[in-house]
Formats: sequence, structure tokens, C-alpha cells
Amino acid sequence: MNMYLHNPLLNTVPIPNSPRFVSTRPICGNRQCSGSLLDRLKDRRRPIFEGRWGCSAKCLRVMVEEKIRREPIEDPTDREQHRHRMPLGLIMLTQGWITREQLQAALVAQRQAGTGRIGAWLAAECGLTEGDIARALGLQWRCPVLTAHGFDPGRMALSAPMILLERLGMVPLRLSGRRNLYVGFEETPDQAACFALERVNGLTVQGGLLEGGQLREARERFRASQFIESTVEEVYDAETISERIALELRRIQPRASCLVRIHQYYWLRMWLEAGAMTNQDGGLPAHRADVLDCVYTVGRTQ
Repeated sequence: MNMYLHNPLLNTVPIPNSPRFVSTRPICGNRQCSGSLLDRLKDRRRPIFEGRWGCSAKCLRVMVEEKIRREPIEDPTDREQHRHRMPLGLIMLTQGWITREQLQAALVAQRQAGTGRIGAWLAAECGLTEGDIARALGLQWRCPVLTAHGFDPGRMALSAPMILLERLGMVPLRLSGRRNLYVGFEETPDQAACFALERVNGLTVQGGLLEGGQLREARERFRASQFIESTVEEVYDAETISERIALELRRIQPRASCLVRIHQYYWLRMWLEAGAMTNQDGGLPAHRADVLDCVYTVGRTQ
């Protein structure tokens, strides 16, 4: 992992006013930059995109396009692993939590209703609790079952935009130590979402399952929290995304920024001041005013 992803404020370009200013590398982050000498004499502390300075809107757009091309679209192995997981009912049967007759009754009820997940039907037909279902799902996905103990919605609201947390069905729960962030999901841990949180916040993210009742309560507390100011825009191709992001970088002039893709979403986080990342909770911002979030939704398949 590149170092600037751990610390987005790291600027690899020397400041021109420094008495030790010596550079044998291109100053602009665009390797094909053809800007004038006047462009090169600008303040190179901002705008910074992914650890590199862009001297112009054109160069910023090239840099954003390069980053978008490097972003993974989907991991096909995730779909293969999903297809080969043992069905939830069979897991509970092999664990001795239900009988074969109870499993058959739940499957028949689900088929007749034509809706609902098997976990909900097993709970209804077999008298299982949400905790029982969560433990079985944990075995199915080979992930921990988390609790909402220590949940700090105000602090966790700084980890990601509310719209992403809602649409991806995840709830950041707490920091363990200074570098480990635990994130709860209801039925399936989203590894792409966890990886994006890692890259943006510079934390180690552990995804796990959260019992339904605890998840619903945590979401209600979350919605009452103050999130980072964010914008949401629907776009239709990578060219439009890169243009919008370059314009936003030129307008905001961030001291650091990071762009990640999560399924059909692109998430741009911009740090506004040098002190924004210097806090005791790892990469989480110290204050809402330190950063801005932009979310771009891909409206159709690219």
C-alpha cells in the first residue's frame, strides 16, 4: 500500500520557498504535464490529490482519470465464494440448532410466501432469536459476530458519508486501540466497503455481523448524529466523473484527498487543513469542519 494512503497529508513535492529546494523529479503530479513555468511557481501545498500536486485543472483531470482506471470494479472471486457457501439452513441443522423437519417447514413457508430470507423464516418457524441467526451467519461467512458495546455514533459519523453507510448497510461501531475500526453488517460483510474505509481513513478495518435489533438501534442513533458535509451526484461515465472531481479539487483546494470506488459509488474525501489528520484516533478527522466528502453514483454500467 502506498504511503500516502496511510497519511493523505504527505506531500512528496518540496516547497519552493525552502532554502533546501532541490528537485530532480517532475513537480506536477501529471507526468505528461506541459504547463508553463508560471504554473510550476504556484503554491504547491494545494490542491493535493492522492499525495500529488496538480498545477492545473487539466493536469488534475489526467491524474483523476489515471486513478479511476486503477480502481477495481468488482472482484469476481467474491461471487464465486458466495455461490459455494453452505446454505444457512444446513449450517443450523449440522450444528443441531434445528431439526430436519423444522428446516423443511421453513423452506416450504418461504416458498409459499415467495418472499423473505430463510433466516427470518427459520426464526418464525423454529422460535430462533436474532442472536441465533447472527451466529449462524457468522459461521456461514467465517466472520465475527460483533456487539454495539462502546458504540460512539458521533465519532463514527466522521468515518464515511451517511449515504454510503445507509446504502451499503454498514455501521462503523468503534475504534479498538488507535488503529482498528470495527464495522457491523446485518447479513453479509461487504469487503469492498471495508477496504475503502481502510484506504480513506488509514485504519485497519474488521467487518463482522451485528444482530438485527442492535443494528436497527445503532442506525437510529446514527441518523441523529452530525455527519461530515457531503455532496451526492449521479454521473454516467468515467469521463464525467473525472471532470467533476477535477473541478471540485480546483474549487476546494484541499491539502490532501483520496478517491476510492465501492461498487457503483466513487467516494472523494478532501482534507482542508494541515492539522486535519493529526488526532489521536488514527485517521478519523478531529472535527467535521476538517474535511468534505463527495459521492458520485454511476447511473449505468460503464
